[in-house]
Amino acid sequence: QVQLVESGGGLVQAGGSLRLSCAASGRTVSSYGMGWFRQAPGKERVFVATINWSGGSTYYADSVKGRFAISRDNAKNTVYLQMNSLKHEDTAVYFCAAGGYGSELYEYHYWGQGTQVTVSS
Repeated sequence: QVQLVESGGGLVQAGGSLRLSCAASGRTVSSYGMGWFRQAPGKERVFVATINWSGGSTYYADSVKGRFAISRDNAKNTVYLQMNSLKHEDTAVYFCAAGGYGSELYEYHYWGQGTQVTVSS
């Protein structure tokens, strides 16, 4: 079983940056794809970014392409999401997921509890 804990969320002004971390425990995730999703109030959870097991392949939702970067450190069993040029519409709870490599929720087996990101305009 894998436990995922997100951190790094908070309140930031539009145009600012945040770096989210997702620490895995229970077993290594070095052989798993990992992803980030987000859920805004009253909306469905949607795909943000994903990274394959080695970190050599990534892709992003169009809404964040060029502003966000996903990376991982398998030695630390951790995945990151660097978020730059934040916009008010990036406000959401951000969830880390493990066990898949894709843009669909059902592709992932493990989920964290989420971390709140609020961007003030």
